[in-house]
Parts: sequence; structure tokens; C-alpha cells
Amino acid sequence: MAVYKIFPTQDTTLYSTYPTMNTGLDAILEVSNKLDISGDPGVARYLIKFDQTEIQDIINDKINGNSYSIYLKNFIAEAQGLNQNTALSIHPLAQSWNNGTGYYLDNPKATDGASWTYSNYNGSGPWSPTGYYSGSSGAIFYTSSFSNIYGGAGGGNWFYDALGTSYVTASYVVPFYVINSSTYTGSASSSFGLRDVKDIEANVSNIVNNWINSVIPNYGFIIKLTGSQEFNTSQYVQPIFKFYSVDTNTIYPPCLEFRWNDFNTVLTGSATSSIVNTVDIKMSLSENPGVFYPTSKNRFHVNVSPLYPPRAYQTSSLFTNLNYLPTSSYYAIKDLATNEYVVNFDDNYTQISSNANGNYFDVYMSGLEPERYYAILIKTNINGSTIIFDDDYYFKVVNG
Repeated sequence: MAVYKIFPTQDTTLYSTYPTMNTGLDAILEVSNKLDISGDPGVARYLIKFDQTEIQDIINDKINGNSYSIYLKNFIAEAQGLNQNTALSIHPLAQSWNNGTGYYLDNPKATDGASWTYSNYNGSGPWSPTGYYSGSSGAIFYTSSFSNIYGGAGGGNWFYDALGTSYVTASYVVPFYVINSSTYTGSASSSFGLRDVKDIEANVSNIVNNWINSVIPNYGFIIKLTGSQEFNTSQYVQPIFKFYSVDTNTIYPPCLEFRWNDFNTVLTGSATSSIVNTVDIKMSLSENPGVFYPTSKNRFHVNVSPLYPPRAYQTSSLFTNLNYLPTSSYYAIKDLATNEYVVNFDDNYTQISSNANGNYFDVYMSGLEPERYYAILIKTNINGSTIIFDDDYYFKVVNG
């Protein structure tokens, strides 16, 4: 198993109420439909981009052909006005843009980066409302949405999927839009009920794969409310989502999380006799120096033995026998200060492997915030019982 996280190179929010304002260094990313004192709606959408070279390196040099999933994760700072189910759509952006150095409602307002009206800076690179990208896979169309009454043209643009499932190409019509004889899913979404967790954790594998395969260029994502909730003049439709940006001073910056299954095991045939079959066990974690740099990858070894081994006639100590956890064993990582999981137990992606030296798992430190302490937890299933070990397996990631 492996989990690898990368962080944005750019992010900013576009506000229809302030058509030329840039917020590229603000700590908050916003998606909303808000009514002003006169009852006019103002819409916010945000853009976020990840480095293409870094994505390519993970796919080619770390995942190495294993099956994988890719998730966009954004953490909620504040949510208001969610009196009904609310949906966010996530699309691949169709135009390059500049991050800028502005903050929300700076005085004077910063206009040196992307805004509702412009992709580069005030007066440069207006968002193209419609068009197509002519690449090696054919012409792929993009679109936009805005209100001529409230805010005017702009608000970004995105490669669109007329059926909600596939990119549109110049050569094909219904029922599927085909690029090089393959269908490509073009968007992702997250929906939230009144009492649901409001963090975004959306599978964007199809979008990222299209970047990797040069089907479309990587300009990043645009995250917005679904169409009917934008520019809505009803006082009962005013959802406001505020997420932490990459410039946050918290441990909750957005990230692109790569998950793949690199599980290996030697526990087949006669080797299964070495699996512990009692809940009375003791465990230790080796190969843990306690301090790591963000560029580190560490292989932790899990040592396990029964507390009360059965009697056996042998010339060496029973405690020198090599024992293994059942294959249904997993690890998780918690931030010690907040007690929140940064890598949660997952049956697909945090399964503990085994080799001739025992159990092990690998951790990439790049996705963990530096100058913080973390704890490792181990979960295993033995004879129908689920046991979680939390025995002060601590480590720290420090700035390199």
C-alpha cells in the first residue's frame, strides 16, 4: 500500500461581485451564492492547480504500474446556508491563469492575478467563454457560465461533458463522445447533506489521467456550485463553503492524494502456520528513528509474538520464532496535536505487507506537514475480533 500527497502550486477564488479582484494569497478558497443587501446574487468559484511534472513522476516512478486512484481533498473551514442538499462540481479548467498576490477585500484591491473577468491580470487574458482545444486526440470543446446581469462574462471555463459522462469531441455525437476509441469521464462532484462532513474528497482519477495522457492540458481544476444554485435570487438558496487554501497557516492545505495497492505477502501454503491466532499478543515497531525529512520514504517493520506461546520442544527460545499478523491488518497515521487521521485505515490502500523478515509497510513523508508529531496505529482482525494497537509509535517530520 502507499499514499502519496502533493500540494497545489496555485489556487485562488473568483468573485462575480468583484470582477477584477485577485485573492491568490488568501488563506481561504470559497464556493458560494450570496445575496447582497439589495437581493442581487454574488457567486464565488475557485481554481486550483497541481504541477504536471510532479504528477508524472508519481505515476511513472512511484506507482510503477500498480492500480491507483487519485483524490482531490479540500478541508472545510466554514459552511453556512446549507438548508438543503448542496452539490459542488469539479471540472478540468480550460485556460491557463496566474495566481496573483491578492487577499480578499484588500484596500486597494489587488488585480495582478486571475479574477472573475481575467485569467492573467486586470486587462489581460479575459476568460474565453466557449471554444475548443485542438490536441492530438481531436478537438475538445470547453464552455463557461455566467450572468450578464450579475458580474458579467467570466468566472473561468472548463472542458465540458454534454452527457455528464464524457468529453465532447469534434467527430462524434450521441450516444458517446469518443477520443481515440476510448471514453473519458470529464468531471467529478461532491454533494453534502445538512449534517454531512463538508470536506471534499472527490475521485478525480479520470481528469488527471487525461492530463497524463495529453488528452487535455493541465490548467488545474475549477470548483463551483451546480448550475441551478448559482446566481439564484432565492433567499433560501445561499450556500457558502469556505475551504483552506495552500496559503493556510493550519495543517489543512488542499492536496492531490495518490493511493495505490502495493501489497505483498509470503503468507501462503505452509507459511500460514506462522500467523498469530490469539488476541493475546505483543507488538513493536522497528526501523523508526523518530525523525524524518519530508523527502523520506521509510519502511516500518511490525514485530509481533503471542504473549503466551504454546509449549513446544525446541532448542531455541520461542520468542525468536518469526510470527506474522493476519493479512487483514492495516495501519493508520494520526496527527498528535489534533488527534485527526491524516492517513486512515483503508482495506484497499493501507494493508500491511509481509516478506521473509516479517510484516512491514512504507510511508512517504512528503504528504505530512513538517514540524509536527504523528502516531502510527495498527489494526488487525484475529478470530473474529478487531484489535487496534496504539502503543506510542511516534515520529516527527522536520523541515529539510
